[in-house]
Amino acid sequence: MIVALIAACEIGFWVLLAAGLATRYLLKMPRTGLALLLCEPLLEVVLLVATALDLKNGAEPNWTHGLAALYIGYTVGHGHRTVKWLDGHAAHRLGGAPKPIGPPRYGMARARHEGRVWLGTLTGAVVATVLLQLAIWYVDDPSRVTSLENWRWVAWRTAGIHGLIALSYAIWPRKAPAGEPEERPAKERVARGKN
Repeated sequence: MIVALIAACEIGFWVLLAAGLATRYLLKMPRTGLALLLCEPLLEVVLLVATALDLKNGAEPNWTHGLAALYIGYTVGHGHRTVKWLDGHAAHRLGGAPKPIGPPRYGMARARHEGRVWLGTLTGAVVATVLLQLAIWYVDDPSRVTSLENWRWVAWRTAGIHGLIALSYAIWPRKAPAGEPEERPAKERVARGKN
């Protein structure tokens, strides 16, 4: 049941996102579109409540409960950035806004960008760990929570690997080709950000 609910929440995320962006830019109803986009966190609340009820009703804690915690953590850590990125592209394609500026490609600017993305992964690992620990305390039976404990290590291994990848951008920064700046000038970033 939990796996089906995770799949339904993921599908619901994209359906709400598409509906919100279409309402915002195609139907020219920005407030209604924003309201639809703001409904997305409710999907995670539904998943969290369903997982807690499943455990309360005596379900054996297993990998599905751990996966639900990781999914919620990922959404908390990266959901806002994903929605913002897609909103910028929808504004460009559907609303006539200028093309969004992509992430920096070279040097320390790229390293800072990768570090910010990694902070989303770190936030997701923290959220997943807290949810898993709450589930472990809720079940309160050390013989039944091994699966949940293992998922904590999955969250932190993922954050660690992503952290090493992000750190590699700072240790070995990619050089811009001759004549191309490593980072766009601040005036250009500010001017494009206001549009």
